[in-house]
Amino acid sequence: MSFDLAKLEADATAEVQEIKDLESLEALRVKYLGRRGIISEAISGLSQLSAEERPRQGAQLNNLKNTLNDLIQKKTEELKNTLVTGTAKDLFDITMPGVSQDLGNIHPITLVIDEICSIFVSMGFHIVEGPEIETEFNNFSALNIPLEHPSRDVFDTFYINSPAVDGQKLLLRSHTSPVQIRAMKIRKPPLAIIVPGKVFRPDAVDASHSFMFHQIEGFLVDKEVRFSDLKGLLYLFAQQVFSATKIGGGQDIKMRFRPHFFPFTEPSAEVDICCIICKGEGCSVCGRKGWLEILGAGMIHPNVFKAVGYDPKKFTGLAFGMGIERIAMLKYGINDIRLFFENDLRFLKQF
Repeated sequence: MSFDLAKLEADATAEVQEIKDLESLEALRVKYLGRRGIISEAISGLSQLSAEERPRQGAQLNNLKNTLNDLIQKKTEELKNTLVTGTAKDLFDITMPGVSQDLGNIHPITLVIDEICSIFVSMGFHIVEGPEIETEFNNFSALNIPLEHPSRDVFDTFYINSPAVDGQKLLLRSHTSPVQIRAMKIRKPPLAIIVPGKVFRPDAVDASHSFMFHQIEGFLVDKEVRFSDLKGLLYLFAQQVFSATKIGGGQDIKMRFRPHFFPFTEPSAEVDICCIICKGEGCSVCGRKGWLEILGAGMIHPNVFKAVGYDPKKFTGLAFGMGIERIAMLKYGINDIRLFFENDLRFLKQF
């Protein structure tokens, strides 16, 4: 079997030059250089040549194979560059829609935490975080919560079955107030701190309760801090956090303080705002009372100052704490706390 190698090279070169896309170029490569291609067929026919002709023809076929490989490689690079620069519009359909990438949403709890923190940061507070596993001292004793207090019972706190630390049992913190103790142990007044984070309580899960939720603790310590400072601070906070609600207007917010008891503050108060849904007329959300409880607050108890080494005769302080889920539910008109944790995209994509 004989081949006109000069004609074969000319034909292959012409065909390579006419190729307009990578798919056709690959088909041409298989045609000439594939295992059953023209060059392979020519090489298999060398055995039929004479001993004198076989080496010369073999060398020519090998040179032709290398030449075609170089031509195809150069054409491949040329087509790829043309595709990238977009000069050959016939290589692809520019009218076809692109493939969109799904973008995630910031979780509504994170949105509210960031908003609340930014409000207090603008008023001079610093953000501090603490561990979620705490000692009994930081979570209870230093906060003036006595041993007989119901919150220290195993039915109200997640205790951890692990060795004690410095003689103190470990537990999942039930509020963010332990960070108040940690911060005051290593910092001296004046200080103003805001503490966001997760807390844990063995509550039965329903529309308004969860065994894990989020709180923000805030406290300010200095000389001559007064209860009027606390009222003004929280009123400004309520105005700003509810000013962007779809169902209420923050600038017209009404607030009231009701006497309450917290072991770690004295005097203590529950803070309510006028229902942002019914404007105080009474509805199912506010229990027909016209008011919504949003947080607890008070002046830091002298025993808390003694636990961290502060002189209660020299310094006074204010403290407040709120549940983030409750604020978010009021802000966005959500009636079930479980929606925050079910990962339903139909809910989460609304934020």
